[in-house]
Amino acid sequence: MDFETTPLLAETGGIEVSEKELKCNYNKSLETSSSSTMSPSAQLTTAPQIKELPQHDQPADENASAKMSNPNITASSPKKPMSAAERSATKKSLFILAGIFVMSLAAMFYVYMIFPELNESEKQHMKIPRDIQDAKMLAKVLDRYKDMYYFEVMFGVVVAYIFLQTFAIPGSLFLSILLGFLYRFPIALFLICFCSSLGATLCYSLSNLVGRRLIRHFWPKKISEWSKHVDKHRDSLFNYMLFLRMTPILPNWFINLASPVIGVPLFTFAFGTFCGVAPPSVLAIQAGKTLQKMTSSSDAFSWTSMGILSLCACLSLVPGLLKNKLKKKVE
Repeated sequence: MDFETTPLLAETGGIEVSEKELKCNYNKSLETSSSSTMSPSAQLTTAPQIKELPQHDQPADENASAKMSNPNITASSPKKPMSAAERSATKKSLFILAGIFVMSLAAMFYVYMIFPELNESEKQHMKIPRDIQDAKMLAKVLDRYKDMYYFEVMFGVVVAYIFLQTFAIPGSLFLSILLGFLYRFPIALFLICFCSSLGATLCYSLSNLVGRRLIRHFWPKKISEWSKHVDKHRDSLFNYMLFLRMTPILPNWFINLASPVIGVPLFTFAFGTFCGVAPPSVLAIQAGKTLQKMTSSSDAFSWTSMGILSLCACLSLVPGLLKNKLKKKVE
């Protein structure tokens, strides 16, 4: 734009502009245009000096960029995300578990169908007992048909017992008392030990199939600590299994689910369960002989019986302690 035409435009727009202001603005525009046409070397020399960032800030920027590129990395969470293969395997395991549960329910229904025909008053008591009153009414119904349908009644109680143990459902204590009421002492003791060990072994297998990945994913530190403890006492795991089965320190369902995850061998688990449940089963069988006089399940365990059971549990640890002392002396 020419310098002479500028006043004319200002006058037509109604703007009063002095000549000095126009000359100053015109000179500034010339300076800016000349600076833009300077050579690159001149621009570099006249450009202001940029301070370099300190070197200790660079690692922080690298960590920030790494976190932005991988959002799964967090400073407070040591838990590793499951891979795609692990997620698909876990889903398959859950489907298998659901299928096994449905098949078990079908087996329970089959046992109910092959049972002798009952009247309406008896059918309402054919259920898994939840308290001592349910156990009393079920015992009356089964005792009426036991002599004529001996194996059918036994098979029904055994299947129900294994079902509860396999899926960690409460109620097996009342079935132990019921077996003590229905059968003689040796038969009742063998059935309880067999059902407990078989049901616990099936629960162990299901936990090994499904629970191992989930528990290791959500509680990796605790599992590693327990596994180290198991490795230290691997030679005396059978004695520890006896102790845990005899005492109520840990519930049976927790022992069944946690044992495969922390590395307890299957044979040691099954045989330790078969032998370890025998002393508490003796008390349940004795309570079954007086089932109709009981008012609650706590009547099965007196202070004397609990003292004897605690003594047996402590004695079960003695061989393991002796083995550890001998090892230390040898080392």
